[in-house]
Order: sequence, then structure tokens, then C-alpha cells
Amino acid sequence: MPENRRLDPATEWTEFTVDQNDWDRAPAQLLTSMFSQLVLIRAFEELVLQLAGEGLVHGPAHSSIGQEGGAVGSCIALGTRDTVNGSHRGHHQFLAKALTHLHPDGIDPTKAWSGDVRTLMLRTLREICGLDGGFSHGRGGSMHLQWHEAGAIGTNAIVGGGVPLAAGSAWSHRAAGTDAVAVTYFGDGAINIGSTLETLNLAAAWSLPLCFFVENNQYAVATHVSEVTGEPRLSGRGPGFGIRSWRVDGMNPLAVHLVMQDALKHMRSGLGPTLIEADVYRYFHQNGPFPGSAFRYRTKEEEARWRERDPIDTTAAQLRRRGLLGEREADDAVARAKALMSDLASTILEPKPNGKPRERRIKPAEWPAPGFVDEGIRGDLSELADLKFSDTEDHADRLEEVKFINAVAGVMLRRMESDPRVVVLGEDIHRLNGGTNGATRGLKETFPDRVLGTPISENAFTGLAGGMATDGRFRPVIEFMYADFMWVAADQLFNQIGKMRHMFGGTGAVPLVLRSKVAMGTGYGSQHSMDPAGIFATAPGWRVVAPSTPYDYVGLMNTALACNDPVVVLEHVDLYTSSGPGIPDEYDHYLPVGRAAVRRQGSELTIISYLAMTGHVLEAVAAVGTDAEVIDLRWLDRASLDWETIEASVRKTGRVLIAEQGASGTSYGGWLADEIQRRLFDWLDAPVHRVAGGTASPSISKVLERAAFAGRDEVVAKLHEIAGE
Repeated sequence: MPENRRLDPATEWTEFTVDQNDWDRAPAQLLTSMFSQLVLIRAFEELVLQLAGEGLVHGPAHSSIGQEGGAVGSCIALGTRDTVNGSHRGHHQFLAKALTHLHPDGIDPTKAWSGDVRTLMLRTLREICGLDGGFSHGRGGSMHLQWHEAGAIGTNAIVGGGVPLAAGSAWSHRAAGTDAVAVTYFGDGAINIGSTLETLNLAAAWSLPLCFFVENNQYAVATHVSEVTGEPRLSGRGPGFGIRSWRVDGMNPLAVHLVMQDALKHMRSGLGPTLIEADVYRYFHQNGPFPGSAFRYRTKEEEARWRERDPIDTTAAQLRRRGLLGEREADDAVARAKALMSDLASTILEPKPNGKPRERRIKPAEWPAPGFVDEGIRGDLSELADLKFSDTEDHADRLEEVKFINAVAGVMLRRMESDPRVVVLGEDIHRLNGGTNGATRGLKETFPDRVLGTPISENAFTGLAGGMATDGRFRPVIEFMYADFMWVAADQLFNQIGKMRHMFGGTGAVPLVLRSKVAMGTGYGSQHSMDPAGIFATAPGWRVVAPSTPYDYVGLMNTALACNDPVVVLEHVDLYTSSGPGIPDEYDHYLPVGRAAVRRQGSELTIISYLAMTGHVLEAVAAVGTDAEVIDLRWLDRASLDWETIEASVRKTGRVLIAEQGASGTSYGGWLADEIQRRLFDWLDAPVHRVAGGTASPSISKVLERAAFAGRDEVVAKLHEIAGE
């Protein structure tokens, strides 16, 4: 007879409530400090909405009014070493964490606000208004607030985009031997995003000290949570991943504080991640000063019911009941908070010349200089100043034929021996005697805690590595089994890792290396065969290296691992099984950023290539007999391209051919040809020629696959065509 047996999750899921006795037992200093933070944050958000209404906030102003209880109740339990990040609606979380950092013993609401509180509020306001005096010089604005010293590691405009980054912070806390935790704040929209779900799984699998704090404000813009999920009790997601989970009234700051204390005890004891769902309510629409009822997706009656549970009113009532703060004292605190905000506004604003009565503008001196626009996309490479660079001519008497794959595994082993910050992560890298190609051979056995075999979740583990990099205590190395998987992790690669330094002011380091395999010709078809060089080279923030010999691989990888920018190291599978010039068992040389290699001298034609295509080019030139100069780029990104070598060659030859294997649509050569023709037009005797693959991605069929990408034969044909001009 069939039988159904009940299965229970392996961890608890509970609703957390408090009563009057809990308010009576709460320390007076805790309650008065929560009240101070609540009124300061509320007054600040009211000022932001006022300025937005005057057109003085460029871009969105996502108000947190109504949701302050969740942020204050949770952040006031944290220490400076604990880290938080949040979403686009994150002013309250940022300010609560920063205020607790500045005043860990609390803020007395009966006294004047201190100078450091004013400075914090002013810097935050300047950032939201896009001004030079903001935390990121105005680049981040309302949705990107970061203050590392306070443990506020960055709010995020991409829904769910910050969640994997917080996992990297949590991993770093634990790996550094501390009991610090990370808290990632997000809402009812992000709980259903793939990056969040992947990170829930990864954090549970690795027992990370990470709190997933869900501010369920009931609406994603105008859509109610019950319309988008079959289980609107969002904390129910946690037990499915084995995560201890709570649901709490987020309008009650004390309840949030006490449940956060339970979560912190769980995480600091090494029991893994937690999830807290705090039911809150945003009083206004998604963006701007109007209530949601003005847009007719909710009623005024619903809004009034939630306002009756206002976290400031709730806390003030309990303070009055216990005789800790009189009604006049509470009103005075609110009035002083509003006066502070008025003072902040007068600091950055002035009457608009020839404007209407009471019309204001941002003081011109507050704006960042337009010339600052591109500063800090990448670093200045000053971290490499003490390195001793060399090239093949410096080791000519030591070069021998060595296996490429041995260079890949050997240099990583050497750097992990010399630098305890290097951590390697990816799918199956800890198995199969070095992963699918042997590139990590010997690493897991030697460094079991620094070689991390991941779930199949590129978005999560890429973001985790990004969080590790910006934390600064580790240097992550990610392996993508195939380059095409970058599309799965595109948000973390391009919206997060690639933009972080610039977006948060241009000074923060992002020391991360991505090893990405180029596998065309292996029969793995359209979704495993791309060359990503063109994508990465045109994306801001990334440096791109493309080694074609064992010697180059070692030197380029060493420099990439010393660099404070994110670097993608492209590895062609054809090279794994090849041999080439290298120094046997020597893995300590560094190749300088921005130096190409001239593989063949010539005077009639400059051929520019990279990776395995360089070898095909040299074979084709030898077969045809063209007097061509062959340049192997090594560095492909805009900031690192060796224009000195390219220009010298073009001045000599007057003709250029760019040769690459990959599809023409996402090619690297397209933008490079345009750049050469604009920079070096006066020395060109003909338009730039190109050899690239076709429009289609490589197919599974061996014949169609070969027809889709370029190689020796296509270069030979192009050389004959050029010779016939």
C-alpha cells in the first residue's frame, strides 16, 4: 500500500514575537539609542524627498520611510567588524550601520547631535545628490553607498546583485579567523532572483556566517508579493536550503533587535547562515514623495493601518511608558533632527539666481569636476612598482620547451606557496587530479582550505569572489570551465566586479583573477566555444591577458595576481596540450603590463594576434612567405594595449591584418581595427584587414564547427588576397 511519510526540514523556521515584558527588560540605553537613530534617519529621508521634489536629486530617491525599524533594530546589534550591504533602497541600512559604528554605546536623544553625526549625514546627502564631497565623490548616488571603515560595504542598484558579494565578505571573516558576520539586506523582489537563491545554497553548503535579512515591504514597485510567489511568507525559503530562519514584525525595532541577537549567536557559534524576514512597509511609492495609493495599486486605508504601527511612534510610546523619555523630550529630539537636516541643506544649496521665490540650486562648488569622469576605472598600477619585470631576452639562455599545462598548474602552486591570500575556486577544481584539464593539479592536496570546489552556480561564486576581493584580505582566482559561462555570471562580472572601483569613487582595490577557458574546436558546440576577449576588452574595469606560450603564461599570471584590478586570463584549450618556450620549474618572473611580443620581424605587413591564433599566423606566414611582422598582444584591454609596439610596426609596414579565431559578432578585432584606423591613419596604406570566424557560433558537427572559426587556412587565404591588391 502506498504511504506518504512526513518530511521535516533539517532546521527550524519560527515566528519571533515580543511582549510588554520584553520592552520592560530592554536596557534604557538601547531604547533611547534606537529612538535617536530612528528620528535621525526619518528626518534625513524626509529631506531627501523634499530635495527630490525640488528637482535637486538627479536620479531616483528610493525612500526607506516606514522601514527604519528593521534596519535600526538589526544594525544596532552589530559591531564595526561586522559588514552589511543592501539594495537600491538602502539609506536606512547604511545610516544605521554608520551611526552604530560612530557611537557603539548609543546616542542620547536629549543631547545635541554630535559633530561626527552631522559629518556622516552631510557626506551621505552629498553622495545622494551626486556631489564631490560624498563618500564616492557623487558617482554612486542614492543607490550606491559605501563606507568601508564603518563596515558598510556597498548598497546596490541591481536587485539581488549584492547578495553574492556579502557571501564573499562572510567567507573572508571566517577564513581570517574572526567571529565577525555579514548581513545582506534585500527585499521581496530579490528573494526570487537567481543570484539570491544560488547564494542561499552556497552559504548553507559552506556554513558561512551570513545573515540574509529580507525586508518584506510587500511591494515590488506596484506588484504585491502575493502576486509573484506561491509562498508569500518569504522566510520559508530558508529551511529549503537548511538555513535557520525567523519571521518578525519589522515595524517593531525591539523585536528585530532581539531576533538579530539570536541570529548572531547562531552565526558566531559557527552554525552557518541565518535568514530573517522582517515585515515592513514603505510609506511612499517606489521612488519619490507620493504614496502608493496615489498610483492606485494600494488603498489609503491599507497605508493608514501600517502607519498606525510606525516604528518611531512605537518606540516613543514605550519610552514614555517606562519614564525614560517624556513627550516634550521626544518632540524636541525630532525637532533637532529636522533642524540638523535644514542645516545640511543650507550647506549645499543656495538661492537660484534669477529663480522663483524660494527656488534653490546646488552650489556650483559642490559638483565634481567633469574631468574626474574617467578617473579610477582601473588602478594606476602603483602596487606593481616594486616588482622586477623581465622578458624572454632576459632568460634566453634558460628557455626550453616545456608543457603549457605544467606552467598553468606550476605558477598557481608557486603563488599559493608565497602568498597566503591567494584562494582558488571553481567547479571540480578540487577533483579529477586538477580539474577537467589538470590546471589545478596538486593544489587541493597542498592547500585544502584555499582550493574551493563550488556548486554549479557561477553567479554566486563569482560574486562571492568579488566580495572577497573588495574585502581586501584575500586574492581570489576563479576558474570558469568554459568562457561561455560568463553570461550566467554577467551581472557579477560586469555590473559588479568591473564597475566597483569606479562606481565607489575610484580608489578601492578589486584584486581578482578570472581564468577563462576558450574551447573552440573541441566539439562542445555553441554554448561552450566562445572567445570572450571582445566582450571583456570593451567592458569597463577589466584587464585582459592572453598568453600564448608557457613563459608568457607564468609571467602574465604572476603580474595579474599582483595587480589590484580584476584581470581575466584567457586560456585556449589547444595550448593546454602544447609545448613552448619556458623556464623549467621556474615560476617567479613577471611580465610588465602593456608589453606585447614581436614573434616575427617583417617589413611588408603587420599581423596582430593573440592566444592560439598566434601560432596559426606564424604557420601561415611561413607557408606563404610573406615578409610580415607578427605581434602577439599579450594584453588586450584598452588601458594595457601596447600602442608603442603597434605604432612602430605600422609606421614600418603601412598595412595591418588582425587575426583571431572567434565569431565576428563579438570579436576583439572589430574595435581594435577602428582604433588603429583612427590613431594611425596617416601611416596606413590600406584599410585594416581582418581574419575572424563567421557569424554563427561553432556547432557540434565537426565540419560546421571548423567552418565557424578561423585558423591557419583562413590566414593563408587572406595573405594571398592582400598580396594580390
